Formats: sequence, structure tokens, C-alpha cells
Amino acid sequence: QVQLVESGGGLVQPGGSLRLSCAASGSAFRFSLMHWYRRVPGKEREWVATITSAGYTNYADSVKGRFTISIDNVKKTMFLQMTNLKTEDTAVYYCHDASGNWGQGTQVTVSS
Repeated sequence: QVQLVESGGGLVQPGGSLRLSCAASGSAFRFSLMHWYRRVPGKEREWVATITSAGYTNYADSVKGRFTISIDNVKKTMFLQMTNLKTEDTAVYYCHDASGNWGQGTQVTVSS
């Protein structure tokens, strides 16, 4: 059984930064490909970023240049460093692995 737990969300002013974490646990977890998604109430879940075991990264155009995805293989933790946050980044952020597991989400609110 694999469990993904996100943390690091909160309230931040426009232009601010946050660092999200996604901790993976369970003997069945194997890192090959992981993603961050986000969802605004009433809208479809939106893909944000992807990282592979080879270190390849990819980002949605809306966050490119502002967000950085990374992973600590030893700690089985994935990160999303978010800078220059905008009000439209307000959402619940989820991590998702290649086996189809999802975390419970962490709320990010960007507001003055």
C-alpha cells in the first residue's frame, strides 16, 4: 500500500513563495514518474508539473519559470517550490504517482 501526504500549503500574499512537500510511504512505492496537480472548486483538476526518475521535468505554461519540481529519493519526498505566486494559483494542490495514487491535497491561497 502506498500513501502520499502533501504539506506546506497556506496563505500567502501575491508575489510570495511557498514550498509544498509530498511524502511517499509504503514498501510498494517505486519512484519513476510523479506529478503535481491542482484544483479550484468547480473546475477540472489541472496538471501543474512532472518529474521523472531521470530528472526530466515539465511544467504547465501557467507556472513555467515560477515553479520548480524536485525530488529527494532517499527521503521519498517530492517538492514544489512556488515563487512569484499569483491569485490564480489559489487551489488545492495534489501529488500523484505513476501507479495512480493520489494524496489528500494541501490548500494554497494567494491573497492580499
